[in-house]
Amino acid sequence: MTSRRALIAASIALPAVPRSVAAQEGWPSRAVAVLLGYPPGGVTDFAARAVTERMGRALGQTLVLENRPGAATAVANTAAAQARPDGYTLLMGTSTLAINPALQPTLTPRDPQTALTPIGTVFRTAFVLHVHPSLPVRSTAELIAYAKANPGKLNFGSSGTGAVNHLCLELFRARAGIDVVHVPYRGGPAALLDLRENRIQGMFNAVQEALPAVQAGATRGIAISSKDRAAAVPDLPPIADVLPGFDGVFWQGLFGPAGLPAPIVARAGAALREATTDPDLTTRMAAQGVALVSGDAEALRRMLAEETEMWGRLIREQNIRAE
Repeated sequence: MTSRRALIAASIALPAVPRSVAAQEGWPSRAVAVLLGYPPGGVTDFAARAVTERMGRALGQTLVLENRPGAATAVANTAAAQARPDGYTLLMGTSTLAINPALQPTLTPRDPQTALTPIGTVFRTAFVLHVHPSLPVRSTAELIAYAKANPGKLNFGSSGTGAVNHLCLELFRARAGIDVVHVPYRGGPAALLDLRENRIQGMFNAVQEALPAVQAGATRGIAISSKDRAAAVPDLPPIADVLPGFDGVFWQGLFGPAGLPAPIVARAGAALREATTDPDLTTRMAAQGVALVSGDAEALRRMLAEETEMWGRLIREQNIRAE
């Protein structure tokens, strides 16, 4: 009887482990939904699928990528921001999180920096600045000089007003002090087709999209928009060589809802780093012009803040309005 009383007393004395803490320590115990604001196909979907598959192996659970396109990625972004912060709904967020607050302030979440919890960086991909071969320019300096000598005569396409390749054009136009005409399209393929046909004279395209046209001689690569050279197009110099500090890229990062517990952030971040430093995956992505980046939660938080400020300032100064 004494021993039984002692056992009961001991069990009462032991502190109870909160259910939420136990759940955090056991995360993930089931499949995790990872939302993406883009349709299947394209570099964003391709990279997200490869990274989430590799993360799933590290975590010992399935990560299910769910494509939820719409409203400039706001459909997926909002669903993730409104999800329970239990780690079972995450978001492959992109540059649109830094662009939408200034370009389309009515879209939710209105302040991604407070509505979401950064987990880690996934990738950066630069844009190729390329022109029709009939244009007598072969470098950034020559393109700027030609545009200044022919103000308002060059048409540059984009995949749509407010798209990152459009903002790269606006940044280039502002920094170079040139007057070129922006021609927005509904998607990159239509713009690229018109560039091939010389109906427009230039544009910024993601490396993966521009490479076939450049290699076929249908367009001429001039420069790369990132501050460093891209492995897939090592011969293209950065625009920053002529316009110091120029750095316009499309990026992807992994987020959770606001209030995501630190243990889950740490575990998800560790699995993400395993994926973004995997040698085979890194090589495969580099061949597509995608540079995997193994930054932690703080690196992603800082990048989102810096790009929100950079693109927001450009959008306001150039009076850019969504279509």
